[in-house]
Amino acid sequence: MLHSLHCVEKQREQYCHHSETTSHLNKQENGEYIMNIAIIGSGNIGSGLALTFGQTTYNVTIASRHQASAQGVADKLAKANVTAASIADAVKGADVVFIATPYDAVASLAQAADFTNKVVVDVTNPVKADFSGLSIGFDTSAAEEIQKLLPQASVLKGFNTVFAQVYEQGLEFEGRKAQTFIAGDNESAKQAVLTLANEAGFDAVDAGALTNARYLEPLAYMNIHFGYMLGKGTQIIPAWLSR
Repeated sequence: MLHSLHCVEKQREQYCHHSETTSHLNKQENGEYIMNIAIIGSGNIGSGLALTFGQTTYNVTIASRHQASAQGVADKLAKANVTAASIADAVKGADVVFIATPYDAVASLAQAADFTNKVVVDVTNPVKADFSGLSIGFDTSAAEEIQKLLPQASVLKGFNTVFAQVYEQGLEFEGRKAQTFIAGDNESAKQAVLTLANEAGFDAVDAGALTNARYLEPLAYMNIHFGYMLGKGTQIIPAWLSR
């Protein structure tokens, strides 16, 4: 299982690292550590995540079954901290891995790379091919099933309620930051990803245990339904308000 992650959340210059190794963090001349992010998937969501995290100080590697597609995204973004690699190499060099593929494609990823001791963020939604609903739910979720596929990783659910088109126009909605909900059982890993999300411009919300992905995935489907079936478009996002 994943080694415990240590994170100083309130100091931007200190990043999370594995307790037993130096992992894949790169040290700059000024002593700061830069987190390495792998994004598996070069479609709209993967490209949107690469655009957003590419605007931070993080190192971003895009990977895809079709490496030319990943390279195309990196070339289009044309940023020094965004590169492309094979899935195996991207995962090997990553501190945090985002899975931004269709849910049905995830099973093959377990054989494509070594996810041991990785923090894995599941961005998928198990939407049926005809968009009539979710293919799994109630007593499990896509995230929980991915955790079974990757037992040596720490899987979190997050970023699945964000349309790809939101990334294109930015994470601010009339003065409010877009929210993303992060659920997971490894608290250190979750705090690391919450920090990462906030650094990227989100208002990140701790959504509790991984089992709460059972509610986040229907929330994402409702957002899809609002956007496409009820004509509200893709510049919408769920938010949890408090006062």
